[in-house]
Amino acid sequence: MLEAISSTAISAGQVATRATETQAISPAATTALQSTDDVGFDSVMKQVTSDAIGTLKAGEAASISAMQGKESTRRVVEALMSAEQALQTAVAVRDKVVQAYQEVVRMSI
Repeated sequence: MLEAISSTAISAGQVATRATETQAISPAATTALQSTDDVGFDSVMKQVTSDAIGTLKAGEAASISAMQGKESTRRVVEALMSAEQALQTAVAVRDKVVQAYQEVVRMSI
């Protein structure tokens, strides 16, 4: 999750740097800059979730292509390792959310 958040922040920073250097903002850069203005926990979680789902789907598609003989072994291994990492990240985030919820429930009012 931290890697996804970091990569989102880095890409937004790169877009802002490129926009400043060139003084010409493309529509894609404008969208990226606007999306960084309203960064909240829910939007970050939605982005991380959609990235993880996309990674899992790419791994599944690569393995199906390999079974059909259309994909190289190296590409399949890379896709599956990436999917495994995304799944482990999703499980770790879920565990932390459940742990935080349990701590809140145990608090005395």
